[in-house]
Amino acid sequence: MKNWSPEQISDDLARSFPNRPEMQVTHETIYQTLFVQGRGHLRADLYKHLRTGRAARRPRGQRFNAKGKIRDKILISERPAEAADRAIPGHWEGDLIIGSASGSAIGTLVERTTRYVILVHLPHGHSAENVRDGLVTTIATLPTHLRRSLTWDQGTEMARHREVTLATDMAIYFCDPHSPWQRGSNENTNGLLRQYFPKGTNLNAHSTERLLEVATELNQRPRKTLDGITPATALEKLLSNPPEPPVATTS
Repeated sequence: MKNWSPEQISDDLARSFPNRPEMQVTHETIYQTLFVQGRGHLRADLYKHLRTGRAARRPRGQRFNAKGKIRDKILISERPAEAADRAIPGHWEGDLIIGSASGSAIGTLVERTTRYVILVHLPHGHSAENVRDGLVTTIATLPTHLRRSLTWDQGTEMARHREVTLATDMAIYFCDPHSPWQRGSNENTNGLLRQYFPKGTNLNAHSTERLLEVATELNQRPRKTLDGITPATALEKLLSNPPEPPVATTS
C-alpha cells in the first residue's frame, strides 16, 4: 500500500484522466467516505493509513454552528474559483420558495453558467429530511460532470447537507449570513418564479409535472445575460461540446 493522502489520490486521478470527470473524485469525498461510510474493523484499517491517524475529522473550512443549526458547513470562501467565474458548468445555486399551508415549499436550482433552472418537488414540506431526499433524487438525474457544486444560504433545511454530498458526490457550500447576492442567479430566478407561484399560496397544490412545465418555460426564455439565447440552448451546447476540466498541478 502506498499510503497516499486523499489529496494526492485526487490530484493523480485528475492528471491521469483529464478529460474523464467520471474517473475523478475530490479529496473531500475520499475523506468523507473513510470517516462516514467506513464501519467497524474496515474503518480502523482505513484511517490508520492517513497521516494524522485520527478516527474523526472535520474537513478544512468547515465550522460548527454553536446553535446546532447546521453542523460542518463549508463556507463560500472555500468554493473553487471556477465556480465564481462561471467558466465551467456544473456549479449550481439553490434555495426554497415558501408558500402557505403548513410550510409548503418548492426547491429551486439554477446552474451558474447557463442559468438553467430545475425545480425540486417537496410535497411533504421542507424539513431537513424532505429537502435532503428531494435534492438527492433531483441531482441523481444530472450527468456526473454537472454535479460540481451547490451553493445555498444558511437555512436549517440544509442541516442534512453532508448526506446529500455523500449520496451525490456534489460539494455543498454555504453563503455568508445575510448575503443573497452570493446566489444572485438563484435570487433572480426566484423572482421570476413568483409569477407562477405567488406568495401566500399553497405550493403543495402543484404536481411534479407542473413544476417541470414551469421550469421548461423559463429555460426556453431568451436571456440577455446569455447574449439572447435560452438557458436550454446554452446547456445543450455545453453538453455537446463540454469544456475541458482544469488539470490539477502539484505543489
